[in-house]
Amino acid sequence: MARVAGIDLPNNKRLDIALRYIYGIGPAISDEIIKELSLNPAKRVKDLTEEEVGRINNLITKNLKVEGDLRREVQSNIKRLIEIRSYRGLRHRRNLPVRGQRTKTNARTRRGKRKTVGAGKSTSSIKRVK
Repeated sequence: MARVAGIDLPNNKRLDIALRYIYGIGPAISDEIIKELSLNPAKRVKDLTEEEVGRINNLITKNLKVEGDLRREVQSNIKRLIEIRSYRGLRHRRNLPVRGQRTKTNARTRRGKRKTVGAGKSTSSIKRVK
């Protein structure tokens, strides 16, 4: 297994797909890396030489913010929004959708499993039997 940016890339995947296993690298950036290093995107990770893996690793560590650094930056951005009490920060704090989606229906991913709120029996509605 080739280790790039602290992540073990799967051996049997094509290079352009395997690079996407790194947090912060998607299809566009993966293709950009491959073009810049003039590698074959159809080449399997197990067929890469140590020199090619080193070149990929150097390019990623020098030019891109990936994995832990990127996660830390995203978390600090969210924390900053919460601290300055912006609308987006409040939505994050309340675990509601941040980008304007409706919440009357849907939004189950953010809000979690449905909690049915029904009319419970109150003490005044219970009949006294003597």
